Amino acid sequence: MVTSALEQWYLSQCNGEWEHAWGVRIDTLDNPGWSVSIDLRDTKKDGKSIVRARVDRDKNDWIQYWAEESKFQIRCGPLNLSEAIEIFVAWFDSE
Repeated sequence: MVTSALEQWYLSQCNGEWEHAWGVRIDTLDNPGWSVSIDLRDTKKDGKSIVRARVDRDKNDWIQYWAEESKFQIRCGPLNLSEAIEIFVAWFDSE
């Protein structure tokens, strides 16, 4: 079985309590693209922040991400979801 970085990250947070109160939300944008909100509460990155970063390659190839108020936020183009999740996991695993 192949698992994604997000699946592995999510499972590592599940402790019998975290998954009942917090989680990950993935939705679509109408421009088109993806919107992801990842709860950081009760994780090692709770309270950490990142200034909004932006990568613009073209109208369908872009990523924005930031962390504030104990959430990691991603907005990205229709084919950038995996790349954006990898950015999140690398940031979360840093330090």
